[in-house]
Amino acid sequence: MTRADAPYPVLVVDRTGGLVRLNEAARLLLDEAGDGAPHERQVPSWLTEPGPEDSDRPSDGEGPRDGTRLRSGFVNGRFYEAHRTLADNGDALWWLIDCTDRRLAETALRDARLRSEVLSEVSNALLSTLNVPRCMEVAATMAAEHLAEAAVLVAPPQGRRFPLTYAHRGGPVTQTLRKVDVSGVPGLSEALQGFPPVPARWIDPAHIPQWVIPDGFEGPVGSVIVAPLPGHGVPAGALILLRSSTERAFTSGEEVFARLFAARAGAALSAARLYTEQTSIAATLMRDLLPPALQHVHGVEYAGRYRASKDHEQVGGDFYDVHPGPDPSQETLVVLGDVAGKGLDAAVLTGKIRNTLHALLPLADDHGRVLELLNGSLLSSHHTRFATVVLASVRHRPDRVELRLTSAGHPPPLIVRLDGTVEEVPTHGTLVGAVPTIRTHTVEAALAPGETCLLYTDGVIEARGGPLGDDFFGEHRLRRALADCGGMPAEAVVERVQMLATQWVGGGRHDDMAVVAVSAPKPSSLTVADAFRELRGGADGEGPR
Repeated sequence: MTRADAPYPVLVVDRTGGLVRLNEAARLLLDEAGDGAPHERQVPSWLTEPGPEDSDRPSDGEGPRDGTRLRSGFVNGRFYEAHRTLADNGDALWWLIDCTDRRLAETALRDARLRSEVLSEVSNALLSTLNVPRCMEVAATMAAEHLAEAAVLVAPPQGRRFPLTYAHRGGPVTQTLRKVDVSGVPGLSEALQGFPPVPARWIDPAHIPQWVIPDGFEGPVGSVIVAPLPGHGVPAGALILLRSSTERAFTSGEEVFARLFAARAGAALSAARLYTEQTSIAATLMRDLLPPALQHVHGVEYAGRYRASKDHEQVGGDFYDVHPGPDPSQETLVVLGDVAGKGLDAAVLTGKIRNTLHALLPLADDHGRVLELLNGSLLSSHHTRFATVVLASVRHRPDRVELRLTSAGHPPPLIVRLDGTVEEVPTHGTLVGAVPTIRTHTVEAALAPGETCLLYTDGVIEARGGPLGDDFFGEHRLRRALADCGGMPAEAVVERVQMLATQWVGGGRHDDMAVVAVSAPKPSSLTVADAFRELRGGADGEGPR
């Protein structure tokens, strides 16, 4: 087959770039766009212009003759690759191959890969935070960077105002809460309700209201996309994309990509809002489950400490409350209990027990009756857990503090006398929520100034630790720790017990631990800070054994 019969266009160009001859396929290609001008003027400029491959051509015509070079360019709107072969006389033979379809496929594949990378980056960035304002900021910033010159994220209204996040390429992100007329932007009201987007060609950029345009956006708006942000059942807002008149208008492919971007952003925003709502609800509920802060009540010192079985949890199965009497002459009811189990399930039952005991306060003079009613309440509920409880009714007298103590399956309270003697209060009873009939025994005791009664849960004495990590802290170590606390304020006593139990456990597992101290203050007692300093000094010597 001769060059004249070749199916590809072939052009022969001399050293000066002039067209020497061409085959029939090349003639048809060049004449198709011709206007009667000589062929020399119709040779594609990207063939005649000197290229880097011409630097190795010898000026005398000698040198390599079989070297092949490649150039590419457009002819009549089609993309061609031109392969060059040097003839013996120095002429260049250019073979033109139509690569338009391959180029379009490569471009589409490259764009698809780029958009896939962008979507992956967007998803990682958006899902890295569950903070709603931060998520809105990231979405607007990435939209302005990858999709448009500027972006405005419109969140669902808060009353009559809309949270707006503005971002433009290379500029800062601003967030504000404004009262705006969303009906002024075609398709925005529908997008905020979750309806399909309005095509960009239907939006007249000249009528975009000024509130949509971010500060620093240069030039009039030339093209606009409004895309809804779909959420989990409820729309997450809408995204407005802007390009100036100096930029090309959004293509249909870019509109589709903008919707994909908006879908990812909407899902992330919806997840962030759901997390925020659940966190707020959990915090509200948690406030009623957390142990209260204790202080002086009617001339008596109260202090408490609680540590859940897991450090990342705030509530569990141990609880305590102090219910002051209406006036100093009446008793204050102290409650400390331990529900079987750990975690949130146990915390739910503690909430029920605390509410029930609060409702039974008018009967607090009769500990046995209160515990019987609590037992019946637990048995009538759907809970299968049981609990241990200790009640202490406290009354302040001029020279002492009087106590009535009743245990229902709970470790007996300990009294720390002024001289460091530790006494066990011999109250006992059966646990509540397990059997229809319970037995209890109430014991009266008194505290002289400087003496303390300690209520604690079994998580303290059953804390495993020590040198081998499997020994109980035990009641004997607790008693020895309390022996150093004679005359100490209630706050110092609970701090010492909590500190020593925590040190004993180390990083090992432990149950919930709760401690409540009831102290009769001395007229000139040590301050809590002084007590802590004294305890630290004692800790340098012999600790619990």
